[in-house]
Amino acid sequence: MRNRILKLDPSDNVLIALTDLNQREQIAFSGNNYTLVSDIPAKHKFATEDLAIGADVIMYGVIVGRAAKPVRQGERLTTSNIQHQAASFHQQSQGYRWAPPDVSRWKQQTFLGYRRSDGQVGTRNYWLVVPLVFCENRNIIVLKQAFEEELGFAPPQVYRHQVSELATLYREGRTEELKAGVLPANGGDPRRARVFKNIDGIKFLVHQGGCGGTREDSNNLCGLIAGYINHPNVAGVTVLSLGCQHAQIGILRQQLRKRAPNFDKPLFILEQQQSGTEFAMLSEAIQRTFLGLVEANQAERTPAAISHLCVGLKCGGSDGFSGLSANPAIGHTADLLIALGGRTILSEFPELCGVEQELINRSARSEISDRFVELMRDYQARAKSVGSGFEMNPSPGNIRDGLITDAMKSAGAAKKGGTSPVTAVLDYPEYSTEPGLNLQCTPGNDVECVTAQVGAGASVVLFTTGLGTPTGNPITPVVKLSTNSELAERMSDIIDIDTGGVISGEKTIEQTGEAILDYVIRVANGDVRTKAELKGQEDFIPWKRGVSL
Repeated sequence: MRNRILKLDPSDNVLIALTDLNQREQIAFSGNNYTLVSDIPAKHKFATEDLAIGADVIMYGVIVGRAAKPVRQGERLTTSNIQHQAASFHQQSQGYRWAPPDVSRWKQQTFLGYRRSDGQVGTRNYWLVVPLVFCENRNIIVLKQAFEEELGFAPPQVYRHQVSELATLYREGRTEELKAGVLPANGGDPRRARVFKNIDGIKFLVHQGGCGGTREDSNNLCGLIAGYINHPNVAGVTVLSLGCQHAQIGILRQQLRKRAPNFDKPLFILEQQQSGTEFAMLSEAIQRTFLGLVEANQAERTPAAISHLCVGLKCGGSDGFSGLSANPAIGHTADLLIALGGRTILSEFPELCGVEQELINRSARSEISDRFVELMRDYQARAKSVGSGFEMNPSPGNIRDGLITDAMKSAGAAKKGGTSPVTAVLDYPEYSTEPGLNLQCTPGNDVECVTAQVGAGASVVLFTTGLGTPTGNPITPVVKLSTNSELAERMSDIIDIDTGGVISGEKTIEQTGEAILDYVIRVANGDVRTKAELKGQEDFIPWKRGVSL
């Protein structure tokens, strides 16, 4: 029989409902009996004891809130009776010993990737076209229209055909058929044959930065773009610049040298104010890009050790099951990868609030933990300076599904990082090079975070969701994992992996984490295209520092 409630740590004073529980229902757990004084929807929590005003709420063994008013035993925790509260943190007080999981099954396994001259190995082979400033966005779109259709990289125009059919019915006066509607064909339209067989696509980025904001924002944008240029999934790049913006070509080159002192990929930079006419610049961009594609098409997949993988760990549209199923499952995947010599990136600093001490204690060296503390405090101070704070992080969807304080959300979000030592702390938009678990300073905002993780070198991203989040990245495959099976069934077109078996008791966290690693390897091979890739979900939003949570 499926468990109906769950306690995560012996010190917790809350129980989690795994199914809907009714008011006045008698709940027996671990030798104690509880009478529910309110309905408890699945994913929500109720108190196991009477809580006075100001009393700590403990979950995952850490403080996740405090009582804002008296809470009775068996009463549901809500935003009206619980407020955000997180434990304080201090310097590392003792060393950390880690027992790596058994990875003998994968020791000799490889994936087929694209080797770059600097030793990085890509899971995809893309050409990138990117503007240094938003003034060039329209020109980027013009190039996109010119290249994608003619080279066979355009996604199926399913919905365009639907609109075309509706327009035909309207012109022909077929009113009844028009009202009945036209559904798009599942298969879409046939694509033009691909010209370059070894290139996965040309990716055209647009953004709203590069000028008009702070110099810090434009400098960070150059660093982020440099990370994408240096990324192992990128074979070559075309950059469009206006000329007068804050994000200067010289800054981009400086940032690129930091990440790749011996950079040797094809890189074409065109500046409109030096090119004369727009026609001249775009014609040159097309000519040089096409020749670059000819060179990039010579790359082929070859075997590489799993240690070359860098995996981003992200949650978005989280629910009350996120910290119970999908997050700890990819945490186990992360531990397996790290035991095999790979890298993982855990970001979302507002969603590490309350678990700082655990991460500090897991740091491999004191300078790593010191930098983490410095960046956490700086981020919190910046948020406060614009009238915000980490306590404002949970979204309405998070709260509706049981994550009612930031500390409660954070305690579950941190499970994505597994149990391995922290080997590096990255400020935004630095690049990841250190094997092991890297902490990266980013917002919790889904697209800003994934954008940053890829800019730091993530060649695959694991993205957990309990509510359903349709997002992806232009150059890195994003694997979407549902925390519950109902979501996986309802939104099957965006979910790659269902971890709901952990909630039902059919699978353990360890079994699920191992299956996820196998799937990551298939994605890295190019054998599997993620749902986000197939749907053309290619979101890219640079972070304006201190504004987003």
